[in-house]
Amino acid sequence: MAAEGAAHAPTAGEYIIHHLQHLQNGKQSGVVDFSVVNLDSTFFTIFVGVFGCWLLWLAARKATSGVPGRFQAAVEILVEMVDSQAKGIVHNAQSRKLVAPLALTVFVWIFLLNAMDLLPVDLLPWIGEHVFGLEHLRIVPTADLSVTMGLSLGVLIVCLVYNVKVKGAGGWVHELFSAPFGDKWFLYPVNFLMQIIEFIAKTVSHGMRLFGNMYAGELIFMLIALMGGAFALSATGILLTLGHIVAGSVWAIFHILIITLQAFVFMMLTLVYVGQAHDSH
Repeated sequence: MAAEGAAHAPTAGEYIIHHLQHLQNGKQSGVVDFSVVNLDSTFFTIFVGVFGCWLLWLAARKATSGVPGRFQAAVEILVEMVDSQAKGIVHNAQSRKLVAPLALTVFVWIFLLNAMDLLPVDLLPWIGEHVFGLEHLRIVPTADLSVTMGLSLGVLIVCLVYNVKVKGAGGWVHELFSAPFGDKWFLYPVNFLMQIIEFIAKTVSHGMRLFGNMYAGELIFMLIALMGGAFALSATGILLTLGHIVAGSVWAIFHILIITLQAFVFMMLTLVYVGQAHDSH
C-alpha cells in the first residue's frame, strides 16, 4: 500500500508546476493572450481590496478624539507616514488631496495582496480542489505578472492625466518633443522617442519588480513545503520534517519584511512618478 501511494505521489517538479498554474477561463494559446483571464487572481485581488477598504472604514468609524486604541493608533501612524511622504514629493497641495489617499490605498492593497503568501501553500488549493472542485488555484495575486502590470499601468494612466492637468495638453505635447535634449526642431524625434522609452521603462520595471520578488517568495515556500512532504519514519524523513518547520517559520518571519518593503517601494515609486508629472523640464 505504501509503495502504491508513493507511486501516485507527484514528483517535486510536478508539484511546483501544478501550484504555479492559474484557474483560467480558457486555455492560453500564446505567451500573450488577452482572451484568457486568471480567475483566481481576479477573485483574490477584488476580495482583498474590499477587505482592505473595510479595515480602513472600520478604523474611521471607530476613530475617537480621545486616547486611541491600538488599531486606531496603527492606522493613524500609517496615514501620517503616507501623508508625509506625499508632501515631500508632490508639492501641489490641491493634487495631494487625491494623491495621498491614492498612495495609502496602493500601500494597504498591495501589502494585503502580498500577505496572502503567508497562508499555508496547500491550504486554500486543497479546499478549492476538494470542496469546490477547482483543479488549480493560486492565491497570491502579486505573483501574477498580469496583476502587477495592471497596477503599474494604472499608475501610468494617473501620471498621464496629471501631465495634462498640470501642464495643459499643449504644454505636455511640447515637453514630449522638447525634453530632454533641447528645444531644437531636429531633436524632436529623438526627444519624443526618449520620452516614450522612459514611460515604457518606468511602467514595466514598476510591475516587474513587485512580480519578481513575490514570485520568488512563493517558489521558496513551495520548496519548503516539499521538505515537509518528505516525512517518513526514518532519520532522513524526520530531519526533513523538522527542517520544514524551522525553515518555514524563519522564512515566514523574514517574508513579513519583504511584503511590507515591496508594498512601500511600489507606493513610493507611485508618488515619485506622479511627482515627476508635476515637474516641468
